[in-house]
Formats: sequence, structure tokens, C-alpha cells
Amino acid sequence: MAAKDDMSLNEFDGNRGNGGGGELEALPVVKDLESVYDIPVQISAVLGKTNMQVSTLMRLNKGAVVELDRKVGEAIDIYVNNRLVARGEVVVVEDRLGVTMTEIIKTDRS
Repeated sequence: MAAKDDMSLNEFDGNRGNGGGGELEALPVVKDLESVYDIPVQISAVLGKTNMQVSTLMRLNKGAVVELDRKVGEAIDIYVNNRLVARGEVVVVEDRLGVTMTEIIKTDRS
């Protein structure tokens, strides 16, 4: 569900810049990004975590409640390729669950 204010990559002008020597260089052309569009990534939305012994896990039946380390209404973590990238909220879209991002996590690349 894209918001009306969202911009697609096609809306960026790759030839922006003031054009004079010593000034800002033009932004890279969006077509340069097309090579990464088909790279698959794993996305995980983590509602919470818990630790339990294998024996306790084996005794769980249908309908069992597993207590997680999060409270109701607390943000969930969103991971891309096992890297925390955002926090968000669970939403219902028609008859399915979804996630809306509420905070982007910026990390230093080392």
C-alpha cells in the first residue's frame, strides 16, 4: 500500500545538478539501479522472542500460548537479510496480516 506522497525511482531526475565546474555532480542515473531489482532478499518481521527448553517446546499443543518478550502495542522489528532495518506495527489488510514501517534504523557500515 503506497502512500500518495511516495516517490517511485522513475520520478528522480538523474541529470540534476548545476552543471558548473567544481559544483555538485549530477545524481547517478536511476537505470544504474535496475541491475539490483531482481536480487532476492529475506524479510522478517519479528513479533517477539522467548527462550524455552526443548522439553517444554515438545509439550506444546495446538492453541498453546507462548509468552514473548514484547508488550501489546510495542513496535516489532523488521529485518532484511538478518539485519535490523526498521521498526513497525502489525496491520490488517483485507484478511491478511501486514507490517507498516514506523521507524527506519540507520546503522554505520563497518
